[in-house]
Amino acid sequence: MTKTILRALAGETLPTPPIWMMRQAGRYLPEYRATRAEAGDFLSLCYNSELAAEVTLQPIRRYGFDAAILFADILLLPQALGADLWFVTGEGPRLSTITGQADFEKLGRGEMIHDTLNPVYETIRILRRELPEETTLIGFAGAPWTVATYMIAGRGTPDQAPAHALKAENRALFEQIIERLTEATIDYLSEQVKAGAEVVKIFDSWAGSLEGEDFIRYALEPARTITGEMKSRFPGLPVIVFPRQAGEGYVGFHKATGADCVAVDDSVTPEWAAEHVQKDGCVQGNLASRHMVTGGDDLVRETRRVVEAFSKGPHIFNLGHGITPDADPENVQLMIDTVRGG
Repeated sequence: MTKTILRALAGETLPTPPIWMMRQAGRYLPEYRATRAEAGDFLSLCYNSELAAEVTLQPIRRYGFDAAILFADILLLPQALGADLWFVTGEGPRLSTITGQADFEKLGRGEMIHDTLNPVYETIRILRRELPEETTLIGFAGAPWTVATYMIAGRGTPDQAPAHALKAENRALFEQIIERLTEATIDYLSEQVKAGAEVVKIFDSWAGSLEGEDFIRYALEPARTITGEMKSRFPGLPVIVFPRQAGEGYVGFHKATGADCVAVDDSVTPEWAAEHVQKDGCVQGNLASRHMVTGGDDLVRETRRVVEAFSKGPHIFNLGHGITPDADPENVQLMIDTVRGG
């Protein structure tokens, strides 16, 4: 096994950690902005296999990251299940909402999602042909809780209040949504692997708003179900989970879910994560995204700090969250040079 990401995911401690970056194909890159303009709008870019592959390849060409992550969006899955999805310029995604049983009954399930999502699988097939041999291809999906928050509210919210309200007021309906999304996520990720994804990642961006027993039931348990089924279908498949802002919930998440790697955000220190999380397996993270905007000596110092903190175990260097559109591409290069050059 020569791909560094796969070696780290298998538990190997490497002298230089492999590196990729969440949202590495994005608006901070001029070449991405040009391709997105060519596509017309964000959803058209996601569903145009040739252009989606192109923007996935752009940061690999520019920076030589050790992994490429499929360019798509976590909300393509609810769209494939029958939800209406559109994007408002400058504001983000909008979805038709699920507020009662009748709304839920309109959703499809199982095999029907692939008609909509076939362009995504074609993107993966193109990437497997086009990527350098040493570059790992990561597929992904949103976690059921995070996707559910958008489906219930119809948009992103600062506190996920509509989803929490439905969970409190109609637990049976809420759990039906989580169960349907769990099943569909397994089917979606399975097709990504069949198309050529070598690793899958589950993004639970809003896991941190779940507390206590709810965190276990709606963040941890779906991650365990998805991970277990994926490993059953594809023995040896590495799985990365990212329960963002889980705090103490990160502790034991490897063992509880069966995941090969737990990604951590920058609300925890790398030293804390090395002590409490990395002891159970590979950790991914966790430089604060703001350093891609501000750069300078702080970027170099903090990058070295992350590398040093995780140097005694398996580690994939990444940001604690996605890179922001106002980032400077030169700062990304500085980060990479610091990781690889010391």
